[in-house]
Amino acid sequence: MRIVAIGLAALIALAGCGGGDGADAPGAASSGSAVTGSITVFAAASLTESFTTIGKQFESAYPGTTVAFNFAGSSALATQINEGAPADVFASASPKNLAVVVDAGNSEGSPTTFVKNQLVIAVAKGNPKGVAGLSDLTKPDLKVALCAEAVPCGAAARTAIEAAGLKVTPVTLEQDVKAALSKLKLGEVDAALVYRTDAKAAVADVDAVEFPESAKAINDYPIVALRTAKNAAGAQAFIAYVLSADGTKVLTEAGFQAP
Repeated sequence: MRIVAIGLAALIALAGCGGGDGADAPGAASSGSAVTGSITVFAAASLTESFTTIGKQFESAYPGTTVAFNFAGSSALATQINEGAPADVFASASPKNLAVVVDAGNSEGSPTTFVKNQLVIAVAKGNPKGVAGLSDLTKPDLKVALCAEAVPCGAAARTAIEAAGLKVTPVTLEQDVKAALSKLKLGEVDAALVYRTDAKAAVADVDAVEFPESAKAINDYPIVALRTAKNAAGAQAFIAYVLSADGTKVLTEAGFQAP
C-alpha cells in the first residue's frame, strides 16, 4: 500500500510539472511572434539598393516577416498612397512629398528624418567630356538629363542651378533619379544630375563630379507609418530597424549623410 501511494504521488508530481511546461510554452511563442506577416514599403527610387539590403536584414531579424517594396519617384508614391494604394510605410526623398500624405490624413504619427542626400554630376566612366563643375552643364554641345521638378532630385537640381546663377537646358526630364542615371548609362546623355548615393551604386559604369553648389540643395529623407497600414506592428518595427545602428550602417555605407 505504501509503495503504491508513493508511486501515485510521483505520477501526480510529474503530471503537474508537465502541465506547467505546456502552459509556459504558448506564452513564450506568442511573445516572440508579435511582428509577422508582409510589410509593404513605398520608398524613393534612390533608396533602392539600401532598402533592399535593409529589407533582407529585417527579415532575418524577424523570422516570419516579408518586406515588399515599391520604389519610384516620391511624388508618384505620394499620389498612389493618397489614391488608396495599400502600403504600410512611406519613405520619401523630401519632406514636401511626404507632407502631401500627412496633409491628406494618411500618416500615422509624426515623420522622422533618417538620412540626407546630396547631388553630384554623373558622367561616363573616365569623364570623356571633361566635366569639371556645374557651369559645364550649360555648354550647348553637352547633353544633360535632369529629374522633373516635381521629383525631389529635380527640385534639388533646380535649387543648385539657381544658386549658381546658371541656366541649364536638359534634353530630357525624368520621373525619378534612376531613370536619369539610366539615360547616362545608355549613352543617351553626357551628364546627369543625380544623388551621390546613386552614382556610388553605379560606380562600375559612371564617375561622380562633386560641385560646391550642391551644398545648397541637400535633401532630407523622412519616413512614416501609414494610417491604413494592414500591418501596423510590422510598419513600426521596420521604421525602428531603419533608425537602428544596423540600418544606419547600411545607409551611411551607401553614401547617405546623417540627418
